[in-house]
This record gives sequence, structure tokens and C-alpha cells, in this order.
Amino acid sequence: MRAIADTADVADGAAIGDGTRIWHLAQVREDAIVGNNCTIGRGAYVGPGVVVGSNCKLQNYALVYEPARLADGVFVGPAAVLTNDLHPRAVTPDGVLKSSEDWDAVGVTVGEGASIGARAVCVAPVAIGRWATVAAGAVVTKDVPDYAVVVGVPARQAGWVGEAGRPLKQDSAGRWLCPHTGRRYVESNGHLAPDAAC
Repeated sequence: MRAIADTADVADGAAIGDGTRIWHLAQVREDAIVGNNCTIGRGAYVGPGVVVGSNCKLQNYALVYEPARLADGVFVGPAAVLTNDLHPRAVTPDGVLKSSEDWDAVGVTVGEGASIGARAVCVAPVAIGRWATVAAGAVVTKDVPDYAVVVGVPARQAGWVGEAGRPLKQDSAGRWLCPHTGRRYVESNGHLAPDAAC
């Protein structure tokens, strides 16, 4: 069963999954798809045609502009923004107000289980890898690998995290270990993956 606040603005053409909660003043536009068991916080925005997987959380005032694609289990922190315009302008070079025909929307893609911190900005088109973490206030202008944690303006990689979101520690064999779950990971050519031998 869905729970949609009376003050939320959910377009008739939006598809909302079972168990999803949409809070006060949130807006979900036409043709958006929101999966099962999601939480769309107060004042959050989900643009036309955006796809949000199941078990996602968009915190208060998160702005997810079309054509963003969020996989299952994605967290978007308060006031984070996923942009959609390479060359933003209100008017054409002739001074005429731009319309939707005057630009090509580009989207942000967010992989399974990834987290985007409060007030972070992901500048489209970028891809945030599976289980990656974008720190609060970071500005992402390049793709983020799976399991990477990125910080700063512009965002740069500061380490690795596991599925639990905890920083990984390197062991004496050069593998990466999650201190919370005990899971081990192997790094190769700047990419991290779970250790198949464990």
C-alpha cells in the first residue's frame, strides 16, 4: 500500500510502487517511475520520465532531474541535486526564452546501493557506480567507480567503501577489508570488486 501526503503533487501519469511513501510538498512528474518501498522526502522533486528503483530514499528537498536513472537501494541526501543540462541558459543566443526543444537533456545514472550525500551536486552526464559514496557537499563532474568514496569540489576519490558504507582497510595481502561485515575486496586497475575467493 502506498502512502502519499495530501500536499504532495504526483502526476496522474507517474507510476508509484507498492509500499512507497511520498511526503509533504514532494513533486513526482509525469511518466516518472518510482519502485517499491521507496521514501520520497518533503519537498523532493522527481522529474518527468525519471526512473527510481525499489528501496530508494530521496531525502528532503533532493532534486532528481530527467532523464536520471537510479538503481535499487539508492540514497540521495537532503538538498542533493542531479542535474540534466550541459550548457544551461534561460535564453537562446537571440535572447528568446528557451523551450524544451532548445536543449538535449542528459542524465545522471546511479548504481545499486550508492549514496549521494547532503547538498552534493552530480553534474550530468555522470555515472555513480554501485555501492559508491558521494560525500556531502561534493561536486561530481566525472564518473565514480563502484565502491569508491569521492569528496570535495571537484570531487576526487578518497578511498573505498563496502556495501555497509564503511571505509575499507587494506590488509597485509593488499586486499581491502570491511571492518563491519568482514567482507574482502580486490583492487585491480583502479576498480574494486568483492573477492571471489572469500
